[in-house]
Amino acid sequence: MKVAACRYEVGQPADWEAFAVRQRALLLEAAAAGARVAVLPEYLSLELAALHGPQVYSDLHASLQAIQQHRAAWLALFAGLARETGMHVAAGSFLLDIGGGRYRNRTDLFAPDGGYQWQDKLQLTGFEKRTGVIVPGDALKVMDLGGVRAGISICYDSEFPLPVRAQYEAGARLLLVPSCTDTDAGATRVRVGCLARALENRLFVAQAVTAGAAPWSPALDANTGDAAIYAPMDVGFPSDGVLARAGHGQTWAIAELDFDHLEATRATAQVANDRDWSGQLAPAITRARVEGFAALPDPGATDQG
Repeated sequence: MKVAACRYEVGQPADWEAFAVRQRALLLEAAAAGARVAVLPEYLSLELAALHGPQVYSDLHASLQAIQQHRAAWLALFAGLARETGMHVAAGSFLLDIGGGRYRNRTDLFAPDGGYQWQDKLQLTGFEKRTGVIVPGDALKVMDLGGVRAGISICYDSEFPLPVRAQYEAGARLLLVPSCTDTDAGATRVRVGCLARALENRLFVAQAVTAGAAPWSPALDANTGDAAIYAPMDVGFPSDGVLARAGHGQTWAIAELDFDHLEATRATAQVANDRDWSGQLAPAITRARVEGFAALPDPGATDQG
């Protein structure tokens, strides 16, 4: 299965048609390269605030309200593009009004047969908390993408091992990570999180990113990092865990993922974090003891443990 993760240069579309034309061109490019799964970046929907003029797009709360009127068109656009391209499409994320002045950061996932699923972001960044209106999701999912089970971990979520472990234990062997980071440190944190999740669970990770500058938007103002496809750092895979990367001037990181090979290498792994996971749950080591220093033991004494 070929998987494509987008390095998306944030734009300022003049109207809905311009936004839709660009999404179609991007996804057709990935499909032409043979991709069966395509991942777009977190906060993609906030580009739509540009359609409403500076009084709206310069204010995050006004932007969140304004983009809701495009929700139906958003769903129709990406559902149609999934059918047209024959790909599963993770359409970045949409800040969805759930009532009461609250919004969830939701990745919509579209299947080429017309199927639809979604995953909400579970852990909020400091920026999201400070908005006062973005709230975390309350469900963790795994979906079947043409015979391969996949989970979605939105940006900051990829830095937390336990939810991804739960997705792995539900059969996920592919993790889709739409992300948006505005500092080099943030980009590093998500990249390291993706690599760690690939290592711990012996699965593939596809990370999409926003890129470039968008000074007109409070949320999309600066964007850092590279799109990439990651694998376990073990025999049969790249030693740095990077199967593909899209940096400056590139749009798609695309890699052919061999899930049969992934499973076969579990038996010959140099390390098996996925199989040895339960070792860290042993009662004796789930809590550390604080102990003072003692006298050196007598070398001639019998060690009683």
